[in-house]
Amino acid sequence: MRDDQATASPLAAIEETQDFRPRFNEAGLLPCITQDAASGDVLMMAWMNREAMDLTLATGEVHYFSRSRNRLWKKGETSGAIQKLIELRIDCDQDCLLARVAVQDRAKTCHTGRTDCFYRVAEARPDGLHLRMRD
Repeated sequence: MRDDQATASPLAAIEETQDFRPRFNEAGLLPCITQDAASGDVLMMAWMNREAMDLTLATGEVHYFSRSRNRLWKKGETSGAIQKLIELRIDCDQDCLLARVAVQDRAKTCHTGRTDCFYRVAEARPDGLHLRMRD
């Protein structure tokens, strides 16, 4: 232990530990940003509970928790856009995950039929905020 860690705050201890200590929110969920490991594109954001995270790590296929359906789901179970886990990272204060994945059928990543869920760009215009479809 470094000298400065002896008096460090609990948050500082989380930031420096090599212990995996995910900090789920009051609903038992963690946000998970999903990135194509090959291209670096951000594909989506979804939620994981402990079971989804454990299944993801155990199977190598990414699972999430659907808040609207109140159940686990394996990404691609109906669309075919299975996400194979390359690496699961956690942020500095262990309250957000980054899943780096390989996708079998990237064309069906978003339920709208797009290759990712971030297909609109927010723009400020004189008449207010607007969304523009990304190229």
